[in-house]
Amino acid sequence: MELLRGKRICVLTGAGISTESGIPDYRGPTAPPRRRPPIQHRDFLEQPGTRARYWARSMLGWPRFRDFAPNAAHLALAKWSAATGLITQNVDRLHQKAGHGEVVELHGALAEVRCLSCPTRIDRDTLQETLEADNPAALAWSYTLFADGDADLPDEVVKDFVVRPCTCGGVLKPDVVFFGDAVPRPRVETAFALLDAADALLVVGSSLTVFSGYRFVLRAKERGQPIAVLNLGPTRADGDATVKLEARAGALLPRLIEELARAG
Repeated sequence: MELLRGKRICVLTGAGISTESGIPDYRGPTAPPRRRPPIQHRDFLEQPGTRARYWARSMLGWPRFRDFAPNAAHLALAKWSAATGLITQNVDRLHQKAGHGEVVELHGALAEVRCLSCPTRIDRDTLQETLEADNPAALAWSYTLFADGDADLPDEVVKDFVVRPCTCGGVLKPDVVFFGDAVPRPRVETAFALLDAADALLVVGSSLTVFSGYRFVLRAKERGQPIAVLNLGPTRADGDATVKLEARAGALLPRLIEELARAG
């Protein structure tokens, strides 16, 4: 692709890069239908019932979500020397599993849990042990896995689900940005710095529906940087992109990176 040849490239990835690893996405052509909307930030903070529903669904979905493996697209990006920065909207840590060093996780990662009242942070697997010990009956329920390890569960499981607070009594929350919340400003500035240091922006597997990702397209456009989009289905940036490629990331990206590497 002449557009990217010889350039330093900032890469922005979304859920579409992980669907080939088996992780469902929110809006793509393979996304399963949802009976309930994703958890909203304010509801999680203010409603104990909503927190119980979240952790019940997460308890079942987490073991499968944790064990997903990176695919060819993740592995290719991890070895691409021209990629001067990687920004991801995903919370699955698959880029790190593929061996990528520095990754700006815009929306955080499900692998970590933090207390909203004190500095306590714990590993998600540690909390999993507590959730399973306190709610053994819930382990028998069948479910459908949705994006970000969310599992669809009957209401009768959720209403009796036990969620222990932090040792300080505070609310435990996955260290991710829920719908309705904002990406921390320092994280955004770090991501902007990666883009500003590059010559071009490559978006992989994102519809860019939410502004947290689309803002980088606007920044690149403002700076006159070429924008390439690789995605299955329409994106918010189709009218902004210098080039749009309609393909699966795992099928096209490794070949694209190999060709660019050969061309120097």
